[in-house]
This record gives sequence, structure tokens and C-alpha cells, in this order.
Amino acid sequence: MSTPSTPAAPSGSLSDSHFVLFGLPEQFEVDANALDHAYRTVQAQVHPDRFAAAGDAQKRIAMQWATRTNEAYQTLRDPLKRAKYLLHLRGIDVGAENNTAMEPAFLMQQMEWRESIEDAVGAKNVDALDALANELRDDERVRFTKLAALLGSGSNQPAAEAVRQLMFIERVASDIDTQIERLEG
Repeated sequence: MSTPSTPAAPSGSLSDSHFVLFGLPEQFEVDANALDHAYRTVQAQVHPDRFAAAGDAQKRIAMQWATRTNEAYQTLRDPLKRAKYLLHLRGIDVGAENNTAMEPAFLMQQMEWRESIEDAVGAKNVDALDALANELRDDERVRFTKLAALLGSGSNQPAAEAVRQLMFIERVASDIDTQIERLEG
């Protein structure tokens, strides 16, 4: 009587890029359906339940692969995380924690957004906060289009600047959501 074989982890290394893991081209634009399909395929191969009868070492490896797969998927499905990751692969540190220098026009826009939030909160005006949130989403869409072009052309430093700006916009949008919840709650 033969013993059942244990499932194998995907070919490749745990240190391969997220794109290699899912067999996708290393670019900003990602086909969401292809990413979802690749994720499900890899996840089915590495899910720890498939290794329940395996030895401890194989279980640990399966858990590492499952964790790695989940992290890679979460990174590639989020455009901002994907852009930061692409820049990382290119040796560019976005440096959002210690590089807060931004173009003056964007700094002025930041101040205007913050003032608008304060005014709307002070007036308990949820509609004004909603309008500002919509403005931010529109601005974000335009910036992501520009970011895709920068990354596609290899303009890494301007792309890093665009990522920092988008990170700020994401924080402002989150602050607006928090204020709306607070006012409605």
C-alpha cells in the first residue's frame, strides 16, 4: 500500500518577487482577474490544510508560503502598495517617513483640504465632508493615471514623489471618513 504524497509548494523561491509568484508582468497595471485567479491557484497549492498529514517541517514551509502568498496578493491588489513595491524592486525608497518635501502647489492643496475639513467639522456639515471626499477621490484617480505613466516610463523619482502625495491623500480621505462617522454616530 502506498502512502499519499504530500502536496508540493509552488516552484520558485519564497524570495521571488510578488509578480514572479503569480506569473504576472512586473508593471503597475495589473489585470485584477488574472491576479485573483493566480492567487487562488497558488493559495490552493500552499494552503496549510493540504499539509495536515505532513511533518512539522513541511507544515512550517506551507505556512510560510501561505503567509507569503497572502502578503503578495494584498500588495499587488492595492494600487498604492503596488506602486511602492515596484519602486522598491527598482531600488527606490519612497521614504515617506523621512522625506516630506513636496512641491509647493501640493502643500497649498494640503492646507486647503485640512482647512475645509476643520470648517466642515466645526459646522457639523457631513455634506461638505462628503463633497470633499469625492473631490479627493477624483484627484486620486487623476494622480494614479499619472503615476502609471511615470512608472511605465521609468521615471522613478517623480513616481516616488507621486506615491508620497497619494499616501497623504489617502490619510486625508481616512480622516474625512473618521470625521463623518463621528458626526453621524
